[in-house]
Amino acid sequence: MSLIELTDVTKTYRTGSITVTALGGITLTIADGEYVAVMGPSGSGKSTLMHILGCLDVPSTGRYLLAGEDASSMSEDQLADVRNRRIGFVFQQFNLLATMPAWRNVELPLSYSGVGRTERRRRAATALDRVGLGGRAQHRPGELSGGEQQRVAIARALVTEPDLLLADEPTGNLDSGSTAEILGLLDDLHRTGRTVVVITHEADVARRSKRIVRLLDGLVSEDTGSEDTASAAAVP
Repeated sequence: MSLIELTDVTKTYRTGSITVTALGGITLTIADGEYVAVMGPSGSGKSTLMHILGCLDVPSTGRYLLAGEDASSMSEDQLADVRNRRIGFVFQQFNLLATMPAWRNVELPLSYSGVGRTERRRRAATALDRVGLGGRAQHRPGELSGGEQQRVAIARALVTEPDLLLADEPTGNLDSGSTAEILGLLDDLHRTGRTVVVITHEADVARRSKRIVRLLDGLVSEDTGSEDTASAAAVP
C-alpha cells in the first residue's frame, strides 16, 4: 500500500519579478514501510520536497496524497493536524527546549493534540525506552551528548505513533560514533515496519536505506531500488 503519492508536483516561488522553479514536476510513490533516502546537490530541490512531504508547504501544481489524504489543497489548520497525527520530524538541529528534561521534550506533540497528562507521561517514557534513554528521562538537553539529544528528538518524533518518520540530515551534527548509533536506530525502526524517509547529502547515510531517490534541478534524476522510474525521465 502506498503511503506517499506525488503526482506531477511542482513548486515555484516568486522573488520580485523572477519566478524560481524549485520542483519541476515530480511523480513519486513510497510504499508503507519503505526506507528511502533522498539525495541531491544544493539547489536540487531536496529541502522543498521535504517541506511538501512534511506538509510544511503545498505544491504549486500537482497532487500529494499522504496515507490517502490529499494534502495539496488543505488549509493551514488541516495541514497542522496532519503533521501532528501522521508525521514525525527529526532535524539536523535537535530543536529541543533547553529548560525542559527529556521526557517533557518528548511529550510536547501530545500536549498539542490534547492528550491527558498521565497518558502523555506514559507515552513519553515508552518512547524514551524505545530509543534506549529510559534512564535519562530527567536530564535536560545540556546534560546529554549530541547522540543522546538526537535520540530524544527521535523519541519525540515517535511519540504520536506517526505513519511517516521524516529525517532531515539527522546525523549532520554528530560524530562518527553517534552517527552509527542513530543510523542503527533508524534501521531498527524500519525493521519494525516504520516508513522512514531521510534527506541527506551523505552517501554513507543514504546507503543504509533500501532505496535512493536522487534529485537534480527539481526533477528525479535516478530512483535506485524502485521498479518504477518513470518520474526519472527527461533530465537534461
